[in-house]
Amino acid sequence: MQDYVDQLIKLAEKLSELMCENLGLDKSCIKEIFSGENGPSVGTKVEKYPRCPNPELVKGLREHTHAGGIILMLHDDEVPGLQFYKDGRWVEIPPSKNNIFVNTGELLEVLTNGRYKGCLHRVMADEYGSRLSIATFYNTAGDATISPAPKLLYPNRFRFQDCLKLYAATKFED
Repeated sequence: MQDYVDQLIKLAEKLSELMCENLGLDKSCIKEIFSGENGPSVGTKVEKYPRCPNPELVKGLREHTHAGGIILMLHDDEVPGLQFYKDGRWVEIPPSKNNIFVNTGELLEVLTNGRYKGCLHRVMADEYGSRLSIATFYNTAGDATISPAPKLLYPNRFRFQDCLKLYAATKFED
């Protein structure tokens, strides 16, 4: 299991380099922020969702985002249920063999000043079988200082059209 986790750490670090490149940052920026003095915090969680004879009567695992950084998930290869929210609708991720799904958390949203968002997702109950997932969380160390990367901060001014866009998008939310 440790070899598996070690490989996922390497994958998360490579993904963080690619994200930095995409954002115009030094390629080690996210990795350095995640490391603090004691390296990143990494944990793995195995979850089993039992078969449900009446899935229409339950919600499954409610919609949520993760608080952390990069989440790498080995998804069940036979039973569906994982869904991501994209473009105003729920998209089901089909069962797949030997694929790692990448999810981004709220911490990455803060570090990238909103350029990468915490990914909203949920797990639906299934009447035909039990579902297994193994999620590995690549997060910052507990002593890491969290803020947007300085290069991604807006100058000490803002565009009024951005303010109006935010206002219109959030005005009538709960």
